[in-house]
Amino acid sequence: MVKDAKGRLDPGYRMHAFVCGHERPEGAVRGCCTAKSSIELMMELKRMAREAGLEDVRVQKSGCLDFCENGPTCVVYPQGDWFSLNENALHSILDYLSGGDAPEEYRMNLSD
Repeated sequence: MVKDAKGRLDPGYRMHAFVCGHERPEGAVRGCCTAKSSIELMMELKRMAREAGLEDVRVQKSGCLDFCENGPTCVVYPQGDWFSLNENALHSILDYLSGGDAPEEYRMNLSD
């Protein structure tokens, strides 16, 4: 059986958090997540997950997630839960990635 670079035999992760890393020109009507510190937030969440020993979780930058108006955007799969990130959200998101409940206070309202 072929192993990946980390020695795993099975592909994938239990949870996969994508944080928008898209950048639009300054002054764009919709704004962009990177101008709202999405890359810094992603890097901190990634560091926190690594320090928590969450080897079955991946945190990474994504392309545009198309919800820039909601602030730095994060989607977690396979659940398909969408969140607006800020510094205060990181510990709650980490708890969720660790097996806790989805933090409702940071969940995006996608029904509007």
